[in-house]
Amino acid sequence: MAHAFKDKLCVVTGAGSGIGRAVAINLARQGAALALSDINEAGLEETKRLIGAPPSNRIRFDRLDVADAAAIERYAASVKESLGDADYVFNIAGLTRVGRFDETPLSSFEKIIDVNFWGVVRMSKAFLPQLVATKGGLVNISSLFGLIGYPNQAHYCASKFAVRGFSETLAIEMEEKGVRVTSVHPGGVATAIARNAAVDKLPADVADRKDFEANFDKAAITSPERAAEIILDGAARGKRRVLVGRDAKLVSFIQRLLPQSYPKALGAFIAKLGNGTKTAGV
Repeated sequence: MAHAFKDKLCVVTGAGSGIGRAVAINLARQGAALALSDINEAGLEETKRLIGAPPSNRIRFDRLDVADAAAIERYAASVKESLGDADYVFNIAGLTRVGRFDETPLSSFEKIIDVNFWGVVRMSKAFLPQLVATKGGLVNISSLFGLIGYPNQAHYCASKFAVRGFSETLAIEMEEKGVRVTSVHPGGVATAIARNAAVDKLPADVADRKDFEANFDKAAITSPERAAEIILDGAARGKRRVLVGRDAKLVSFIQRLLPQSYPKALGAFIAKLGNGTKTAGV
């Protein structure tokens, strides 16, 4: 749906890299007004350079830590004051790490949940009154691994299942108020999340960090730009669930068909994921 976001105010977290950056650039080209944020100021500055800050757009760039509840409240108020009520909020910021649950400190587990899940909840809570006013759209990035479980990513998987459950419930609750809520499940997308991931312990059959990153690159079959196109099309259509990539569609189908035995049915694909290769929404 070309130019569906023209003159719409779109808030995008995680805009400093990966899918968040691709979504921001796509929206800018459509003529959207933008409130772009990321915890990584250098990455956000690069996004600003790539967009070129077209003078026809209302646009702002802010450092934002989605783990900081007070900062999010201030940010929502500031966006409303400077640009008006948001029409769309894209919760894309997130992170991951690698390690078995029994070898991962609880503090590390809590950090993943705090950013990936509570960050989405905080942003949704802060901006929901604006979206009710505009009858807008809330787009939350879950993952292929918000649909299935697999080893070495219990923290990430738990956070993305939570995003899915939260989004699907909120979609029902907000329907009567005209707010559309979309849960997005990317498969393998070529982003830097693997290179940015903290590692508690690599799986035994992964030689080193370089091997881990190479595995990720092999599984990342969708470009961030294509992922952004799919996400924005789904958001414009008000879809409740968006699957990004052929791999996401395949895994979703197999999981629904064989909910008990999908790890065996998916075979080598799941084995690759278990070796530390992961897909992500950022």
